[in-house]
Amino acid sequence: MSGGTVPPVCKLLNYGKYKYDAIKKDKEIKKAQKVVETKEVRLSMTIDEHDKVYRISNATKFLQEGNKVKISLKMKGREQAYVKKAIEIVKDFCDRLTEFGAVDKEPEVVGRNIFVIITPKKQK
Repeated sequence: MSGGTVPPVCKLLNYGKYKYDAIKKDKEIKKAQKVVETKEVRLSMTIDEHDKVYRISNATKFLQEGNKVKISLKMKGREQAYVKKAIEIVKDFCDRLTEFGAVDKEPEVVGRNIFVIITPKKQK
């Protein structure tokens, strides 16, 4: 519609085509978006060094793809008495991933589980 003309001027258009173009534009915008997933890596109190290295390589791959990584350690039975040792295991795992991601917050103890979420660093 034009600014201040008398009588006002308007444009007639095909509403079906207008609606189709709007839907098509929305699909293109959705396609361009990057959906961030959260991948989980599970540890245990008795994890061996080789297993830890393997899980670190998986976590770095997830971080390089742009996904968040949730690290969880589940304590079983008498392992629940050694919460400090479990937190040390999780912190050591996180320290090895500092090159690729940053820890959101300190390890969180929930019941018999310990959780940490690592977000990927921005790629250059």
